[in-house]
Amino acid sequence: MKNILKTILACTIAGTMMMASSNAMAGDKVGSFGIGDKTFLLNGKPFVIKAAEVHYPRIPREYWEHRIKMCKALGMNTLCIYIFWNIHEQQEGVFNFTDNNDIRHFVKLAQKNGMYVIVRPGPYVCAEWEMGGLPWWLLKKKDIKLREQDPYFMERLEIFEKKVGEQLGDLTIEKGGPIIMVQVENEYGSYGEDKPYISAVRDIIRKSGFDKVELFQCDWSSNFTKNGLDDLTWTMNFGTGANIDNEFKKLSQLRPNSPKMCSEFWSGWFDKWGGRHETRGAQAMVDGIRAMLDRGISFSLYMTHGGTNWGHWAGANSPGFAPDVTSYDYDAPINEAGQTTDKYFELREMMAKYNDGKKLPAVPKEFPTISIPTVEFKQVAPLYDNLPTPIESTNTKSFEELNQGWGCVLYRTTISQNINSESVLKITEAHDYAQIFVNKKFIGKIDRINRENSIILPALKEGDVLDIYVEALGRINFGRAIKDFKGITEKVELSYNLKNNSKVNIDLKGWQIYCLPDDYKSQTEMKYVAINEQNKNCRGNYRATFKLSKVGDTFINMEKFGKGQVYVNGHAIGRFWEIGPQQTLYMPGCWLKKGENEIIVQDVLGPKEASVEGLQEPIIDKLNLKGPQTHRLDGQNLDLSGEKPAHSGSLKAGNGWQEVKFDKPVSGRYVCLEALNSHWNREYCCIAEIYLLNENGERLSREPWSIAYADDEDVQSGNKNGDKIFDLQESTYWSTNKGVKFPHSIIIDMNQDQTITGFQILPRMEEGAPESIKDYRIYVKSAPFKM
Repeated sequence: MKNILKTILACTIAGTMMMASSNAMAGDKVGSFGIGDKTFLLNGKPFVIKAAEVHYPRIPREYWEHRIKMCKALGMNTLCIYIFWNIHEQQEGVFNFTDNNDIRHFVKLAQKNGMYVIVRPGPYVCAEWEMGGLPWWLLKKKDIKLREQDPYFMERLEIFEKKVGEQLGDLTIEKGGPIIMVQVENEYGSYGEDKPYISAVRDIIRKSGFDKVELFQCDWSSNFTKNGLDDLTWTMNFGTGANIDNEFKKLSQLRPNSPKMCSEFWSGWFDKWGGRHETRGAQAMVDGIRAMLDRGISFSLYMTHGGTNWGHWAGANSPGFAPDVTSYDYDAPINEAGQTTDKYFELREMMAKYNDGKKLPAVPKEFPTISIPTVEFKQVAPLYDNLPTPIESTNTKSFEELNQGWGCVLYRTTISQNINSESVLKITEAHDYAQIFVNKKFIGKIDRINRENSIILPALKEGDVLDIYVEALGRINFGRAIKDFKGITEKVELSYNLKNNSKVNIDLKGWQIYCLPDDYKSQTEMKYVAINEQNKNCRGNYRATFKLSKVGDTFINMEKFGKGQVYVNGHAIGRFWEIGPQQTLYMPGCWLKKGENEIIVQDVLGPKEASVEGLQEPIIDKLNLKGPQTHRLDGQNLDLSGEKPAHSGSLKAGNGWQEVKFDKPVSGRYVCLEALNSHWNREYCCIAEIYLLNENGERLSREPWSIAYADDEDVQSGNKNGDKIFDLQESTYWSTNKGVKFPHSIIIDMNQDQTITGFQILPRMEEGAPESIKDYRIYVKSAPFKM
């Protein structure tokens, strides 16, 4: 009997030990993380989070551990990661957590290297990522309400978060894993005010396996109270140069004993097609982090390493439409290729002084780079020779209605009558880059970036074939415009005048629709033929092979091609566009191979010359724009003589939003702000954000806004254009140039007449709000201002 009891006891102890080992991940100790008095507590002791933001889908899996070690050598103790819903569920109900989507493996690698992890599972992540991380197929339900308690949205959200919990729920710190915090939603104050929705997301995340780990929500200091829940930790997001004490002032008042954390401290910024490469100085970044560490404030450096928007995953900013480039270099301390920068070493030197007297780990060796001699393309698959079987439709259909997520669609109809004069083709709306052909002859383009929606067609005859070839760029990732349908989203009209000047409008019907997805399989199945004099510059796909005796990282130079996507050995390495600023595409050596390699270039414009080469250095700051980068044409001068201000006054000095009410409402389409001077007599004029208020004192939508004129814009030291005043980003701003004297004027075109009762304005975030406006005048008109 005694032996039987011993056996039972031994089995029980063994089983318990096996369970403990499983929970603690092969011997890792169960720990705790929570909130103390003005500090975070790790295993009961005060802890300052020094987090590096990195994104697993933007880094080849083969390089994950290298990037983690780079962050650790920088002095970081934590990794901060988004979970990108749309890359894990690219088709409804089909989930992928393998290969480059293996988030469990990434988190385990972090723990292996002694790093804690903060998980941000959305559902929305922003991140300059396609649709902010939301899956495109949600838009197949046309009336869906995103990021609200829409039944279908919440149903799919709960299913996805449960899948995330299955991957990561047992890796939280109290179960022996490295995950110390999990975020609820993301910067919702910039989207709306809906605490019931935020509460519902919180509850879903808790029951998905994150019931005991610390939950938090992040926002800006100007809006975090809109959706702040009492039982969640609150953190702030802001950029380099910000007045740190001011950023946490309101939090200190509301929660004096709460720990402080900047959950996104922006080290740089993202790039858009047609804009200069963004940079932010190292000194401001280092000074900001030092200031936080001196105050015991935790932080996450966004980005510590940005990586790459492979394939079609780059998003687009709003208002308007500003698609992001492939490179997510972000001017981060670790560059796109995982190499150290001057910024890295300046930060590392400072961080070494805040490492509890311990020496920082050695900086890992960088992966070698190689050059690749010129690769000449010998084969092409012309667009018009590779159209698939069409879908017949009375009306045009969006990508989503066609069950297509990304790529291109060609819409074709036949003209049913003679039109002997020029006509206007209007598309409502073309998302995003439409090329128009008549009988396969190129007529012109309609570019959503430039808010174009129409084009002049030559005289047409009955039987002429009209083609509209639409390429989708990234879906908008910020603000209410994330509900971003692709293709022709409504209709196509043709209008012309008869001899008696009466106008004829035709709603074009009877479409053949050709779907051209951008997946690798579709590119390989096209019919490739030898390049000759007739097809050497055509729109289509170009294919070549090249041999390597050794592999290494390289940068594929796309300057001889027009616009499209590149695939190497089956990997979609990203979009290119001749306008820049990015001219090369990062090609990781781990995706190359000794011997023969394949490259396919899909070019929707056609190349100047069908050849590429691999460089050892990237080209990410070279613009090829035909028109000006500013909102003032040569010789254009605003004339306000004879104009009567609708309102005039003075703004206060210092940081933060200010609101001004007019003496009486005014109406008009064009609003001119004339800045007469600035505080402390600075020579620059700067504005971070501005809102106009309606008759109820509420903010007007800025979605249809554009800048009609700005007397001066700094586009040399950065993208400090006039449209920064309504880009939904408090850390970016419009700035004039040094040496250009006051007054300064900027004109907003609201796209239609509106009644205005006042405005809200935000100066720069830096301490003291440098170059903020003092005295001003406001003019409002229905007609354009005289130039």
